[in-house]
Amino acid sequence: MSGFVDIVGIIGGEHDGERVRVRGWLYNKRSSGGIQFLSVRDGSGVVQCTLNRRGVDQGAFDRVESLSLESTVELEGVVCVDERAPDGREVSVDGVGELVAALPDFPITKQEHGVEFLLDNRHLYVRNPRIQAIMRIRAKFMETARAWFGIHGYTETQSPMFITAACEGGSTLFNVEYFEREGVYLSQSWQLYAEAMISCLGKIYTIAPSFRAEPSRTRRHLSEFWHMEVEEPWQDLAGITNVGDELVIHIGHTLAREMPRELKLVGRDPDDLLKLEAPFPRITYDEAVETVQEGGVEMYWGDDFGWQQEGPLTRRFETPFWIVGFPTGIKPFYHLPDPARPDVTLSADLMAPEGYGEIIGGGQRVHDLGQLLQRITDDGLDPEDYSWYIDLRRWGTVPHSGFGLGVERVVMWMCKLDHIRDAIPFPRDMRRVFP
Repeated sequence: MSGFVDIVGIIGGEHDGERVRVRGWLYNKRSSGGIQFLSVRDGSGVVQCTLNRRGVDQGAFDRVESLSLESTVELEGVVCVDERAPDGREVSVDGVGELVAALPDFPITKQEHGVEFLLDNRHLYVRNPRIQAIMRIRAKFMETARAWFGIHGYTETQSPMFITAACEGGSTLFNVEYFEREGVYLSQSWQLYAEAMISCLGKIYTIAPSFRAEPSRTRRHLSEFWHMEVEEPWQDLAGITNVGDELVIHIGHTLAREMPRELKLVGRDPDDLLKLEAPFPRITYDEAVETVQEGGVEMYWGDDFGWQQEGPLTRRFETPFWIVGFPTGIKPFYHLPDPARPDVTLSADLMAPEGYGEIIGGGQRVHDLGQLLQRITDDGLDPEDYSWYIDLRRWGTVPHSGFGLGVERVVMWMCKLDHIRDAIPFPRDMRRVFP
């Protein structure tokens, strides 16, 4: 027999009736009538392994029985289909390999633990099968998106994490020490640099961390998050929102088809994602404000949507939907004002249903030199801070559009999570930078 098999293949039915070798961490254990029931976890899943006192020598049986949780084990046996077992399969063990005992008193037990305790022990809590399933869904999310971009002719590129000019507003910038220089910050978005790179590579995307110093303590805010951003030359608002539709639907369908077990484990019915269809509905900012007001939530025209407004609004939809045409005053200077109505921009945010709120923000960019200079002035910014960005309108400017997708927010919605902190291995917010 060859080497060790991944547990995901066992619980997926790939090895029914076969002799296999598994290795992993002892996640849980119990004994009954001379049989040890061992939950063994590797990087792919958890499987029940049964060890009968009559099936191995007494020394091996006793060594396994003495192990503490999170010890590492190597076991050999036959995969049996049994509906009483978790996931309907178990390994009937008749061989014991190398065992490495962990210290006793693993701090995370099956009892109920508080949120702060689990965050303090996040380095250990990530071993929880539910968190493991979320992280595997997250990895498939990234893999699927990159494959979609490749098929559709996008090139992946990167931008610097150290910046000198704000993209999303100076109030949410993290200052950093950068040798002897002042006025250096962590990146909020690749936006400005992406507009430079479209003249080099055409259609582009990136998947990278972004940083926002927002003093928010809601269930959907992180100070450090992963940003999937897209930029396209010769693209308008309608076209870029269609790209968002296709990307989100493709990811959702792929997760539903390829990871239904993991989705069910975290609480999402895969059929919910299979029902996603293009195009997602579009409503205007004006209509959205009216809907919020009709729901008894305070909001005035010209306000941006916060979680208080997004929650009631998105619970009215069973599918993602776009809000189109945000006021000029609440969008950054690079958003193009609508030629037919200059008080709003050619911008759009994609909202997830069920109260999850914004998952994509984007729109068409200002490509005219004079108009860009006016927008910078109107926002009270110093054109010198954006001199290189302004150069892009002097040589080779074209209409272009793009968007940014918050990876954790989409994972949170697709996995039906209660809080965004579980959509990332080690969450960072305004209160926590440890562990």
